[in-house]
Amino acid sequence: MIVLRYVKLPQENFEEFFNSLKRWGKLYAPVKKGDIYSFQNVETLSEIALDYTRTMLPPKKFFVRPKDEMLKLKEGHWEEANGTEPIVLFGVHSCDIHGLEILDKVYLSDPVDPYYKKRRENSIIIGISCMPDEYCFCKSLGTDFAMHGFDLFLHELPDGWLVRVGSVKGHEIAWGSEELFENVTEEDFHHFREFEEKRTNSFKRSLNKEGLADILDLAFDSPVWKKYERICLGCGNCNMVCPTCRCYEVCDLWINAYEAVRVRRYDSCFMETHGLVAGGHNFRPTRLDRFRHRYYCKNYFDPESGFNCVGCGRCDEFCPAKIEHVKVLDKVREGLQ
Repeated sequence: MIVLRYVKLPQENFEEFFNSLKRWGKLYAPVKKGDIYSFQNVETLSEIALDYTRTMLPPKKFFVRPKDEMLKLKEGHWEEANGTEPIVLFGVHSCDIHGLEILDKVYLSDPVDPYYKKRRENSIIIGISCMPDEYCFCKSLGTDFAMHGFDLFLHELPDGWLVRVGSVKGHEIAWGSEELFENVTEEDFHHFREFEEKRTNSFKRSLNKEGLADILDLAFDSPVWKKYERICLGCGNCNMVCPTCRCYEVCDLWINAYEAVRVRRYDSCFMETHGLVAGGHNFRPTRLDRFRHRYYCKNYFDPESGFNCVGCGRCDEFCPAKIEHVKVLDKVREGLQ
């Protein structure tokens, strides 16, 4: 068990601290790209959008890549295609930290995924505080604050940052730049609590999760699913941007008669081919089946692992049909009254 340590990073030392992180690995942070934000390799602090709300693709993309070359067949032998370099993910929000912990339960459980494990071991996670927008509902799911799953977590203060140190790596980073930090004062804790209270009161959207598993059991044939199924485009965007979706397919792509690449790539339960099995049977043949399944997958409560949704709001923001996750579940609940 790691004991949390609290230190203060004065604003005048922030850039030097940022630059010091480069010696721990290749540095990635949120960057504004047109109308969206994306985790990109950065060299300077000025490139980063510290006030971002969410990136289109979550930090998951560094551990389970959208398209991942796993093996290469060359001269009759399969060789591992990708090495793993140390990386530092700077500016990860609490909901995405919780999303990575959900993935950990899948990919680090027996049998362990060696690609995911190696990448997680070679990463440093540095969280940062944020303010919610109209899509965020992480507060309802308890993912608006991270108590673990990070190495360092930065909370904004009027004159710097309150830093929570949450891992052995985090302690090593803090010790390696000890001269940049100060002791935390009572005034700093006061500002920290003040910011968190303001943040908590800023949420505009909430999910009523009480008895949600029972609601879903009773509402399997609800007409609400059919209503939204007609609106849904079946494009799978919600799956592609979700921080906890983990469906993938593996295929061999042949270059010529003697060379091939084995690729793992994101798959989506919204795709008709996802449910297709041997013999031509499809266990989710209709768009209604696939639309409803996603809500059961994300919101059916498991006592051991909780929900598979972290309330990040990506599925709402990037849905071309403007379907709102919380609104669908509210309508399903209302339909049983």
